Amino acid sequence: MKFSMRVPLLVLSVAIGLSGCNSAMQAYKKGVRHFDAGEYNLALGQFTKASGKVDAGRLNYYTAESYRLSNHIDQAAPFYQKAIDAGVATSVATTTPDAVAKPAFADPNLADLRLNYAYALKATGDYAGAQTQLQQYIDARPKSKVGLAKAQREIETLRAISAITGKQTDFRVTNLSAVNSPGTEYAPVLRGDELVFTASRKDVTYKNNGLAMTGLYKAKVSQRPDETGAGSAGPQLFSGNVFQGDVNEGTPAFSKDGKMMVFARGNNGKRKGGADVDLYLSRQDQSGNWNVPFRLPISDSLAWDGSPAFSADGKTLYFASNRAGSVGGIDLYRANMDASGRFSRPVNMGRDINTPGDEMFPFVAADGKLYFSSDGHPGLGKLDVFVATRSGGVIRVENMGQPINSPADDFGLTFPDPNKGYMASNRPGGKGDDDIYLVENGSAPSGDTTTIARNNPPKPGTPGGPKVVRYFLAGTVKINAAPNAGTPAAPLDSARVRVVDDSNDATVAEATTGQPGTFGKFPVQEGKTYSVIAERPGYLTRREPFTMQGRSIPDIFLTKPETDTTFNVALLLDKVELNKTFALENIYYDLNKYNIRPDAAEELDKLVTILKDNPSLKIELGSHTDARSPDAYNMTLSQNRAKAAVDYIVSKGIEADRITAKGYGETQLVVKNARTEEEHQRNRRTEFKVLAL
Repeated sequence: MKFSMRVPLLVLSVAIGLSGCNSAMQAYKKGVRHFDAGEYNLALGQFTKASGKVDAGRLNYYTAESYRLSNHIDQAAPFYQKAIDAGVATSVATTTPDAVAKPAFADPNLADLRLNYAYALKATGDYAGAQTQLQQYIDARPKSKVGLAKAQREIETLRAISAITGKQTDFRVTNLSAVNSPGTEYAPVLRGDELVFTASRKDVTYKNNGLAMTGLYKAKVSQRPDETGAGSAGPQLFSGNVFQGDVNEGTPAFSKDGKMMVFARGNNGKRKGGADVDLYLSRQDQSGNWNVPFRLPISDSLAWDGSPAFSADGKTLYFASNRAGSVGGIDLYRANMDASGRFSRPVNMGRDINTPGDEMFPFVAADGKLYFSSDGHPGLGKLDVFVATRSGGVIRVENMGQPINSPADDFGLTFPDPNKGYMASNRPGGKGDDDIYLVENGSAPSGDTTTIARNNPPKPGTPGGPKVVRYFLAGTVKINAAPNAGTPAAPLDSARVRVVDDSNDATVAEATTGQPGTFGKFPVQEGKTYSVIAERPGYLTRREPFTMQGRSIPDIFLTKPETDTTFNVALLLDKVELNKTFALENIYYDLNKYNIRPDAAEELDKLVTILKDNPSLKIELGSHTDARSPDAYNMTLSQNRAKAAVDYIVSKGIEADRITAKGYGETQLVVKNARTEEEHQRNRRTEFKVLAL
C-alpha cells in the first residue's frame, strides 16, 4: 500500500521538476529576446526567474552584460565572475567553412568579457582585480584592435592608480537633494537664475534601464543645496513645446544669448543601440516660448549623437558621437556655426582628446578650457571628469582628481562661474540613479601643479620642478615575405628612410638602413602627424603614417625629472617584379553591383598613394566576381567593376595610361564551392598586377 502511494507522488514530483525547468528555460529564452532588442531591464527580470535552473555560464554572462549595457556596470562584476567560473570565458567557438552546425553559445562580444569585467571591477574600486582581468585579456591576444588598445591603456592607468588617487583638490561636492529624485538627474546647465537639467520623470518607461524616460526640467538656483527656489512644486517642466512623452530627451546646451537650445532626442525603441539619438534645435520667440524642435542636419542617422555644448563665444558647437570614423567608441566632435545659424561639417577633435574608449559631455568654460568625461584617459572609475588646455599647439589633458572623481561615473561638469559649477554622478550616497551635485572651489587646487616642458632642450630636473619629456621615432625596414611562407621577414639594408612633417611636407629626418634594417632614432613633437617613407631600388616605395596625437604620456605618469620615450614603426617593402600580383584588402562589391563602396574607396586611396610614390609603375587592376551568376554576366560585371575602380583612381590625379582595367569574372575563384556570404565576398575582390617598372 505504501508503494502504491509513493509512485504517484514520485511521478508528481518529477512532473513538477520538469515543469519548473521548462518554465526557467522559457524565462531564459524570453530574457535573451529582450536582450537582443536592447531591453536590458526586462531581460534582467527574466534572467532572475531562470536563475539556478539553466546553464549558469550563459545566464550569468547575459545578466552581467544587461547590467553593463543599462549603465549599472558595478552590479555586473559578480555575474562576470560566475560566468567565468562556469567556463564561459573559454567557450568562444569559431566556425569554419566546413562546420556542420553553429556552436551552442558564441556571442560575438564574448571575447571582450574580461575587458568588460575589468571595467566593472574598477567601478567597484577593485583596482587589483581589474588589472588581473586586463592582463588575461591582453595575454589572450584579442582580435579587436580597439579593445586591445583600451586594455593596454587601462592597465597602464591601473599600474599608476596610486598617483591618480593621490591627487586631491579643494573642491567641495554637495548633493543637490532638492533637485534629485530616486530616478536619474544629469547634464545640469545654468541659464540665468535657472538650472536646466535632464531627469527621468515621464510616464513612459525606458525598457533599456527600467527608468522613466528622460525630459528637460528646470529649477531656480538657490544658495542652499537642499532648496531649489522653485516653491513646493519643486523642479518644473522646461517647455511643453519641447516635451515629447515617448522618447528620451536631454543634455541641453544654450547659445550665448540663451535663446537657442540644442539637445539630444531619441531612444524611441525602434532601433537598438541608440542609433536613433540625434541633435535637435529649438529657438525662443519674443514671448518667451520655445519653438517646436527640428533635427539638425549635422546629426548622423546611423549613429548616436548627444551631449552638445556651445563654446563661450557661441560660434562652435561641441558634441559626442559614435559615427563612422571615430577614434574609439564615442568621440568628441566640433562644428562651427555661421551668422545665419548654419553649422559646418563636424570635425573629430583628434587623438589628444579622443581615445579608444568613450569621450562625452563636453563643456567649454569662459577661459577656453574644455571639460569632458572619459573612460579612456587615466581615471578612477568608468567615467572621470578631465580638463583639456592648449598651449603652443600642444593639448594637455588632466584628471580633475578627487573629490570630483570617484570609482563611479562622474560626468557633465559645467563651470558657469570659475569657482562654482555643477556635475552628475552615480556615486554611493546619492538619492537615486544619477544625481546632480554642486561643485565649489574653496581655494586654488592643492593637487599636482607641476608644469610640463615637452621636447624642449633638456634641463637638469629637480624633484617638484619642471619635468622634461622627449619623444623619438625609430623603426625597421624588412622584406615583405610571401603569405604562408613560414619564414620571418628578412631585414632590408640600404633602404632610404625619410620622416616627413605632414603639415608642410618638409623632410625632418633622413637615414639609410644598415644590415639590421634599422633606422632612427629621430626626435618628434607632440601633436604632429608624420609620414615615414621607405624606398629602395627593386622594391615598391612604402609610406606609413605616424601621428603623435594621443601618444603623449599623461602627466600623472611622469615620476622622473626627465623622460625619454621612443616609438617604433615597422615597414615591409614588396619586391617588385613584372606580372607580380598584389591583393588589395576590402575592395569588395555588393551583389550584382559595381559602384565603389566607402570601404573600397579607403583602400583604393592607398593604391593611389602607392602609384604616386612609385611614379614609373604601370599596373593592371583586375576585378573578380563570385560564381552565382552566368559566366558571361560575371565577365561583364567584373569588367565594369575594374573600370569603376580605375576611374576612381584616375579621378585622384593618376595618369590614365598608367593603369588598365581587366575583368576576370569567375575564372579565378579564391574560394571554390563557396557557401557563405563571407566566402562569396572574398571571391568578389580586386587585385593589381605590375605591367611596367
